Amino acid sequence: MSLKITRTRAIATAPAGIPLVVVRVETNEPGLYGLGCATFTQRWKTVVNAVEEYMDPFLRGKDPRNIEDVWHTAMVSAYWRNGPVLNNALSGVDMALWDIAGKLASMPVYALWGGKCREGVAVYTHAGARELPELMDRVQRMIEEGFFNIRCQLGRYGGEGHAINKPDGAPEGAYYDPNRYVMETLDMMAALRERFGYDVRFLHDVHERLPLVDALYMAREMERYRLLFLEDLLQPEQVDGFRLIRSACATPLAMGELFNHPLEWRTLVTEKLIDFIRVHVSQIGGVTPARKLAALCECFGVRTAWHGPGDVSPVGHVANLHLDIACPNFGVQEWSGLRDPLPEVFPGCPELRRGYVYVNDQPGWGIDIDEEKAARYTCPETLPMWTMARWPDGTSFTP
Repeated sequence: MSLKITRTRAIATAPAGIPLVVVRVETNEPGLYGLGCATFTQRWKTVVNAVEEYMDPFLRGKDPRNIEDVWHTAMVSAYWRNGPVLNNALSGVDMALWDIAGKLASMPVYALWGGKCREGVAVYTHAGARELPELMDRVQRMIEEGFFNIRCQLGRYGGEGHAINKPDGAPEGAYYDPNRYVMETLDMMAALRERFGYDVRFLHDVHERLPLVDALYMAREMERYRLLFLEDLLQPEQVDGFRLIRSACATPLAMGELFNHPLEWRTLVTEKLIDFIRVHVSQIGGVTPARKLAALCECFGVRTAWHGPGDVSPVGHVANLHLDIACPNFGVQEWSGLRDPLPEVFPGCPELRRGYVYVNDQPGWGIDIDEEKAARYTCPETLPMWTMARWPDGTSFTP
């Protein structure tokens, strides 16, 4: 009997209060299936529809071992391509097929890619607070827990929480003051270095919330604090500005969280305008394109730092870690943690120990989903407010 895909479906769940989408690809071999991450939190229902109404009929009867052919034909089958909804749907399928491949070979997926380059994956975690003393305490606790890469933020992205003088009738939104944000962040970094020295590697996420001239100023001033990297300094629409920033300072730069299309990163990599690629793996279509992106980056001295926030499912986190383990130009992995009850819903979750994360050596991804438990946690359907970023006069800006 030849091996065929019989069904593809989406599982939506929110054990930690964040909508997650996991794709399950089933085969005609009893008990053989694969899991992948298709999480696009802000539009999760649209991804579920794409998986079940379009990917499922497209995949039925195909051989799950033909991963490259499935990826390419699925990418172009809608004619228009490289958008976040269909890329995420394809990612869920792509990761699930690699899971099946590992199970067929009785090997973890990283072993299919050449084996281990490292035993544990170095991660960075997040320290955020409204006020500097609280932030200092959090950083101290993280250092005591063994973290040596820490991303620090005052307030939310852009330093939200500033007292804003809004005009009459200003619309709702996540207001912030770009100038105050820049100056408070520089003061924060000076205080962190004064207290903790240079043994800890600090990071900061701008989250694309600055116009070019302010981004340039921040990057130049950050040079003295020796960051691991300054993240997402510009909007994807403004990536040409990295030429100016690169020529002006030596602050390490990471970029790519919002990227969908290869042309968004190609110039940044080939002109060596960034130091770390920061794409969200499911956003670009899964681990198949991510492996090729990592190989491109290796040729130009750019390291990987895959996006790993709370709105990645545990399956997606494990896929990131397998990429990290097998990648020679790995840099660092974002790690938001897997708080309860995620490990209960997703048996086989990776383990964190002293700043490193470890996967198990089970075939495939080595992680599963308990669908009965997952069904207890329905996804919220409210639209997020934090994506409605606004300047003091109410002007909408990138979130």
